[in-house]
Amino acid sequence: MYLTAEKKKEIFAKYGKNENDTGSIEAQIALFSFRIQHLTEHVKDAKKDLSTKRALVHMVGKRRRLLDYLKKQDIERYRNIIKELNIRK
Repeated sequence: MYLTAEKKKEIFAKYGKNENDTGSIEAQIALFSFRIQHLTEHVKDAKKDLSTKRALVHMVGKRRRLLDYLKKQDIERYRNIIKELNIRK
């Protein structure tokens, strides 16, 4: 499995307030970004896997909505997370 409990804790510790902070916007965006990167690599290899493509599009949309929400709430936090994760707008 590509996303283990240890990897999740590492992501939450780096981008959240602490390792148990799973609800902060930055932590959720970082987790979605990790999952999107993994699924993108999978879709490159398995071009006919339509259910994974659909899930990937759904995740990208969800991450975009979270980023839009963060942009409305606090523009500095938005800019920091974009720079840390190298997400293009």
